[in-house]
Amino acid sequence: MAEMSVRLVAVEREVWSGQATFVFARTTIGEIGVLPHHVPLLAELTEAEVVRIDSTEEGEIFAAVHGGFLSVTESGVSILVESAELRDEIDVEQARVDLQSDDEDVRLMAKARLRAAGHEA
Repeated sequence: MAEMSVRLVAVEREVWSGQATFVFARTTIGEIGVLPHHVPLLAELTEAEVVRIDSTEEGEIFAAVHGGFLSVTESGVSILVESAELRDEIDVEQARVDLQSDDEDVRLMAKARLRAAGHEA
């Protein structure tokens, strides 16, 4: 099965990197699925969403991301975001509290965090 190099990088750290067979993300112009040997592209990600990476070693990786870009080149996929949390890093109870925030950005990110953690918002 074909593989590609994928990196998920937030402003403060590299969140995940490795080999994958598929990447799914939501961009400002629609959903995109990236397979190995995809044509090069640059897309802006929606503000608070979930990215899925099908890792060859770890299975499905889910991350809640905020803002950023997805870049596909011959060398692989780079997902560059303002912030990101992997499924096992998400504090589900805090995300549920954040759903009640007066700040719309906090509420949107809370919904993304809950979806990435496998919980309905």
